[in-house]
Amino acid sequence: MPRYVLYQRDDCHLCDQALAVLASIRFPEPESVFIDDDVALEDAYGTRVPVLRDSRDGRELDWPFDAGQVRAWMR
Repeated sequence: MPRYVLYQRDDCHLCDQALAVLASIRFPEPESVFIDDDVALEDAYGTRVPVLRDSRDGRELDWPFDAGQVRAWMR
C-alpha cells in the first residue's frame, strides 16, 4: 500500500494543480483515488478534493496547499 494517497475527481483542474505542486518538490508519487463513483468517498471528500492523505498515520492536507505547506506537513 502506498504511503500517500491523493483523493481527487475526474477532470479536476484543482487536482491537476495539486499534482503540479507535488511534482515541483519531487514529492513521492501518491496513489490517485478518484472519488466520483464511490458514495462513501464522495461523502467524505466531495467538497474537499483534492486531499492528500498519509496512509500511515491518517493525517490529511486539504487543498489549497503550496510547496511549503506540503513540506511542513511531511515533517
